[in-house]
Amino acid sequence: MSKQIINFDARDTSTGIDPLFIQRWSPRAFQKTTIDDPTMHRIMDAARWSPSCFNAQPWRFYTSTDNTFDDFLNLLVEGNQGWAKDNAVIGFLVGEKNFEHNGKPNQWSAFDSGAAWMSMTLQARMEGLYTHGMGGIKAAEAATYLDLDTDKSEVLMGFTIGKLADLSQLDDEQRKNETPNSRKDLSEIWHSV
Repeated sequence: MSKQIINFDARDTSTGIDPLFIQRWSPRAFQKTTIDDPTMHRIMDAARWSPSCFNAQPWRFYTSTDNTFDDFLNLLVEGNQGWAKDNAVIGFLVGEKNFEHNGKPNQWSAFDSGAAWMSMTLQARMEGLYTHGMGGIKAAEAATYLDLDTDKSEVLMGFTIGKLADLSQLDDEQRKNETPNSRKDLSEIWHSV
């Protein structure tokens, strides 16, 4: 298998930020492999150290094993199943809807869980792995499979973790989009008032 050459030219790196941020992207070309337990522990531990409102840590990560991989795969929409099948891990990020300390609704749960996702994905990148977050999931079915009380927990997203593979395994439509994309200009997202 030939090595995939990743072109980050569409990403403006002139500000001097750490390359880790530029090199974080969501590929679809993965090679079927495994991730050893110590590496998975480091990836999940990075998520654990994310900030959260009242230190509630409302995120819960559910990841597949060899025994559950196909079940997790079937909880993705069909369009994602085609490429996700070659990942090492499929997972779901769940947010707890209420604070543990007082039972009141935690309106920041999804925000804080997103911070945990970013910590997890950056650690995965530091481990030489890539992640791909997905909204294309069967959330209600995933909640049932994970035996969640949907009054208390919400499936926020699906994700994969794995090693990059050659683009040749993707179909033509997927291959044309398999490149790191650009971002809005900083002036569009940052308003110093």
